[in-house]
Amino acid sequence: MFRTLLDKTNQFRQRLTRLDDQPLSRAALVVIIFLDLFILSSIYSGLADHTRQLTTPYEYIPPLCQDIVIDLNWNDTNRLEKLTQLVTRYEARRYSPDYYQQFDVSKEHPVCAPIVSAFVAIRNDADLTRSLSDLRRIERETRDLRAGLERTKGAYDTQLLEKIAGENKPGTGTGSIKKQIDVNTSAMDALIKKEGLLRQSLAQDPKILAFFRRVDGVSEADRKALGDELRRLNFWFPAERLGMEMLFLLPLLGAFYFWNNRSLTRNRPFQVLVSSHLLVVTMIPVLSKILVLVYDIIPRKLIRHIIEVLEAFKLVAIWHYLVIAGAIVVAMALIYLFQKKLFSHERLMLRRIAKGECHACGLRLPSGSRYCPACGAAQYRICEHCNQPTLVHGRHCTVCGESAD
Repeated sequence: MFRTLLDKTNQFRQRLTRLDDQPLSRAALVVIIFLDLFILSSIYSGLADHTRQLTTPYEYIPPLCQDIVIDLNWNDTNRLEKLTQLVTRYEARRYSPDYYQQFDVSKEHPVCAPIVSAFVAIRNDADLTRSLSDLRRIERETRDLRAGLERTKGAYDTQLLEKIAGENKPGTGTGSIKKQIDVNTSAMDALIKKEGLLRQSLAQDPKILAFFRRVDGVSEADRKALGDELRRLNFWFPAERLGMEMLFLLPLLGAFYFWNNRSLTRNRPFQVLVSSHLLVVTMIPVLSKILVLVYDIIPRKLIRHIIEVLEAFKLVAIWHYLVIAGAIVVAMALIYLFQKKLFSHERLMLRRIAKGECHACGLRLPSGSRYCPACGAAQYRICEHCNQPTLVHGRHCTVCGESAD
């Protein structure tokens, strides 16, 4: 069975590189390679346009909606700070205002669409985002000033105790420290007052009020349902995406396969050459998409769940044992593949025959040599079918063409 499969593979490989039983010229090879590249790029381009019709979890529940509804817990004391953090985070290039326009709002989850729209209205208001940035800057300055004031007060208390105990060193005094404390306290009071006025102004802004109304309208049940929906989408989306991709790829593959078979039946060598290449080109995205699905399911989901189960039972060490065993199995399989299939003794003999080398030691032989001058190994044997000399390790007799098996 393996020999039959290998023979068919060799025949197909010859159809890719030969025309009318002759090797392809360099010019023809260049043309067919450019055709392959053009068809491959066209397939991937069409595949992207086709799968774009499928709503992704990223479009249905955008990351911004995940941050607002699922990840963040809003209350009256932290809501303005969290809004400021979100606006600052989404100032990055990939979260620019244009980022939101590339998604169809009709594709978004009913919970997400109004919240994302309300946030975008804030994010696109330059004066409002500047005020939120100012609030965050003032909070940071107030925090730093308060920390510095605490350190200064500590130094002041130390100097005061030393003065009371009569141990203060010459040149040191509490007057300058007290003055610095007063300056820092006045500056911090001014910042706190400015922060309060800014908070009051922001809390009354219509766009911010509209955003908070949207957030408050999401119940705990809605939040939980959205999280469950996101996990379900992330789990099943790779399979749905593969199904969508196969709807585009399999008709192409079937058409090229049918064309290739008819060309072989009707003995049309030019069509056989082109259709064989197109079969290979179409198989590339088919296999790559299947591998992507396998990668999404096994490493990213299955292995993570296995690790979670092992951690729950405190059996994480078993995971390392499985990794070691898997590495051993993979290494053995690769060694077998390289040693027995790709670089087998039979293939080595065929390469030596093609290069005119000794079957035993690999020395380049003079033309017509029956024995190797270096090792003395015989290069010919008697064919069982025609009783004529033929190569020792040839698959077929060089005289009658019968198989050596």
